[in-house]
Amino acid sequence: MIKLKTNVKCGACVASITPEMDKIAPNQWKVDLSHPDRILEVAGDLPEETVKSALQRAGYRGESI
Repeated sequence: MIKLKTNVKCGACVASITPEMDKIAPNQWKVDLSHPDRILEVAGDLPEETVKSALQRAGYRGESI
């Protein structure tokens, strides 16, 4: 599982990243908006860089934790 600190702040932000995240990990990801660091969790064996690239394409960023 990959966990990244993100700058995804609200439900509208989650909606913005959904198309890109669903391309790489359909139904295998979630953002914890209640956590101060807005943690994105992605199940599976994807490379971390793939997830970061998907976030960047949607206009957001992810940092390793």
